[in-house]
Amino acid sequence: MKKVKISLLLQVVIAIVAGVLFGQFLPKDIARLFVTFNSLFGNFLVFAIPLIILGLVTPAIGELGKGAGRLLLVTALIAYGSTIFSGFFTFFSASSIFPHILPANTELATIDNSDNLLLLPYFKVAMPPLMDVMTSLLLAFCIGLGLSAIKGNTLRDGFNDFHEIISKLIASVIIPLLPLHIFGIFLNMTVSGQVVQVLGLFLKVILVIFVLHVLLLLIQFVIAGALSRKNPITLLKNMLPAYATALGTQSSAATIPVTLAQTRKNGVSESIATFVIPLCATIHLSGSMMKITACAMAIMYMADLPVTMSVYAGFIMMLGITMVAAPGVPGGAIMAALGLLQSMLGFDETLQALMIALYIAMDSFGTACNVTGDGAIAIMVDKINTIFRNKQPIVE
Repeated sequence: MKKVKISLLLQVVIAIVAGVLFGQFLPKDIARLFVTFNSLFGNFLVFAIPLIILGLVTPAIGELGKGAGRLLLVTALIAYGSTIFSGFFTFFSASSIFPHILPANTELATIDNSDNLLLLPYFKVAMPPLMDVMTSLLLAFCIGLGLSAIKGNTLRDGFNDFHEIISKLIASVIIPLLPLHIFGIFLNMTVSGQVVQVLGLFLKVILVIFVLHVLLLLIQFVIAGALSRKNPITLLKNMLPAYATALGTQSSAATIPVTLAQTRKNGVSESIATFVIPLCATIHLSGSMMKITACAMAIMYMADLPVTMSVYAGFIMMLGITMVAAPGVPGGAIMAALGLLQSMLGFDETLQALMIALYIAMDSFGTACNVTGDGAIAIMVDKINTIFRNKQPIVE
């Protein structure tokens, strides 16, 4: 009999529903078992986050040093610019919308039991990380840039092996246990009486993110259309099969063949399309940036935490680099972002769990936004390559 595989999104939905239902009648002594698991799992995440950053980001940055020289630089700059634009576009849009639809405080700030609303674990086990988050980020950047500049492969091969270990840790341990962790969070929130309000607010946030990501795609293709002197609506319409495929697969890599075909249909040359599309599947993450920025802001508003431009500017720019490690790893974007959420925005383990749940609810839309935007970047790079062709060609 063929084994039925349940998607991560469905697992999270089931975990949330089960947490709400069981929270209505489950005895507190049994509920505390799940709270204890949450405590252990949360502490393990704190330990693992620096390792995740080091294992994913270092080889990803090292690989960026390889490629087609100027074409790589042009594509990387446009992709990073698009990702960063998405972050600031989301920040300013959400800043004008969320204060009107989200209450200033949903009692999420009581997560540390300041009012004794939440259940306490039976015991706790400290799991101190080997290094703090900022140290792991700086170390990853330094080693990654060094790997991109040297010819030797010994250290690069070592970090590639470490990347595989971390990828297996995420895919085989962290991701499978996330639904149980989220179940425990919503079970505890149900006991504290917070869950109904939080779920209602989640739906509002998801709707806002969906509208914003449609607007972002329109902006990307208007720019591409203006540069290439083509109808942006036609260009975007041609990319819809890639959008639909990404909704189903939830994978930028799995959608590459369709994205390539639709990019060629938009008139992009073969050489540019076959270079830009696979590269952007790794480094262009405007949809993921939008989801993480908007979800983080929503949770901070709900938890009555200050949301300031000075904090988010650094968060967005760092996140644009850190997420390069995300594609190909299940839940990679949010896993790579956890360290920044903790160190720069002050998210504790429960706010991180809520962040993961809200992010996964929009996972398909973020991936679809990423790959569709890749088509716009390919058009831009193709036009830039054409401009320079008579001088010094980037790609023949």
